[in-house]
Amino acid sequence: MTEIPEHLRKRAEAARQKAAAEAAPKDEAPAASEASTPSEAESRIPAHLLERSRAAKAQAGGGGAAGGGSGGDASASGGGSVAVADRPGAVIAAPTATGGVPLGAGPGGHTQRLLTVVKSGSIQEVKATPVDKVHTWPHLLSIEFVASLLCTAFLTIFSVFVNAPLLQLANPNRTPNPSKAPWYFLGLQELLTMFHPMVAGVTIPGMGLFVLMLAPFMDKNPSNKPEDRKFAISLFTIFVMFWAVLVIIGSFFRGPGFNFTFPWRDGIFFDL
Repeated sequence: MTEIPEHLRKRAEAARQKAAAEAAPKDEAPAASEASTPSEAESRIPAHLLERSRAAKAQAGGGGAAGGGSGGDASASGGGSVAVADRPGAVIAAPTATGGVPLGAGPGGHTQRLLTVVKSGSIQEVKATPVDKVHTWPHLLSIEFVASLLCTAFLTIFSVFVNAPLLQLANPNRTPNPSKAPWYFLGLQELLTMFHPMVAGVTIPGMGLFVLMLAPFMDKNPSNKPEDRKFAISLFTIFVMFWAVLVIIGSFFRGPGFNFTFPWRDGIFFDL
């Protein structure tokens, strides 16, 4: 609820005190003179409210003389009140006379209580809430498109000046020794030298893939900071190091017959 400004509160209090001081002579004076001499408090009330108040007083006075009907009840209802104007920012001080109809009373002598001072302007909050997300297009896809163009240009220029490391034509009558798979399959070939083909080719890779599929359900941390994602980083490091070690052993530490050897003693038996 909006707080009432101090200057409006003081103005209403001053009007209430002045009306209370003038209440006694107004009760003794005739009704005609009371209606013809507006007080200082009345001068602050809009004209349409004054006309409504005078009409209500006249109606209440006629009803009381006729037999004390509803007008008598309305005139008997006392207590000071302050009415709110029908435009924002305006307050009407309507003190009541002792035993009479309040100055700002409406039809039937009903009054209004001051609830708040309505300030002019919009009451809708327009402040935007900051978010840490952006749209996929164009923020993300434009950057990825530029990166793909740069990678394509680099590979095109690199392939012009550097020849691919291709070997001679394959001879079906001569099998190279050692016979190694491409580097990205050397980890699997290294596993085949250690375990049964069913274990090395199906069980271990299948378990690794299954654990990687369950990783998002095991680690539900929404943070994108590396220091807060210790579980995810540890799992990824273990997977990469496990496969990288197998590839390095198969590439540089396997010689003829795919036997273990040291590259600094027997040389490197690996071609890209």
